[in-house]
Amino acid sequence: MPYRVLIVDDQIISRQLFESIIASSQRYTLVGSIDSASVADVYCAGNRVDLILMDVVMSDGSNGLDAAARIKSSYPDIRILIVTSMPDAAFLKRARQIGADSFWYKEVQDQPMLAVMDRTMAGEHVYPDSPPVVPLGMSRNTDLTERELEVLRLLSEGLTDREIAEKLNLGQSTVRYHVNNLISKTGFSSRTELAVSAVRSGITVPNIG
Repeated sequence: MPYRVLIVDDQIISRQLFESIIASSQRYTLVGSIDSASVADVYCAGNRVDLILMDVVMSDGSNGLDAAARIKSSYPDIRILIVTSMPDAAFLKRARQIGADSFWYKEVQDQPMLAVMDRTMAGEHVYPDSPPVVPLGMSRNTDLTERELEVLRLLSEGLTDREIAEKLNLGQSTVRYHVNNLISKTGFSSRTELAVSAVRSGITVPNIG
């Protein structure tokens, strides 16, 4: 019997791509295709689902990682493959923490989606070693330290140095040091320009993860 797949993605083109991949294989059948993560767990309650292709950032504000966590808690046997175009490193970290089975980047992939689906259903956990390389001013996301990325993510949410310090349990002088390093590495003229560019590139996604 083919594995039953639920697609959760707010982009029509992505859903159509995934639907065509499923249709091309006799190993899978499409059970549903929805555009919001907010109802994904409800859908699982009323339908038999073996595998979910789950996007992260949805246009209605719902979060695929939050939905995946709820589903894994209630339906641990359902396999979840996180799919995203956003290179925010926090996505990879949180996906592992909540028990998502695999992770796949839409634009930059080491192997075809169908191969990742097959490996996931065979019990493997397929994850990239790191996010895709994305330029940020004169630098790249891979040139930034994990702490710098944490500071940049909170900076992108509009937090002050004091608020960032409280969130990360750091001194304000340490936060200012990291912000100055970020500006120096990237060559942006201000913290606002840095934050806006980071969000536009997908290197940081505010309020996610």
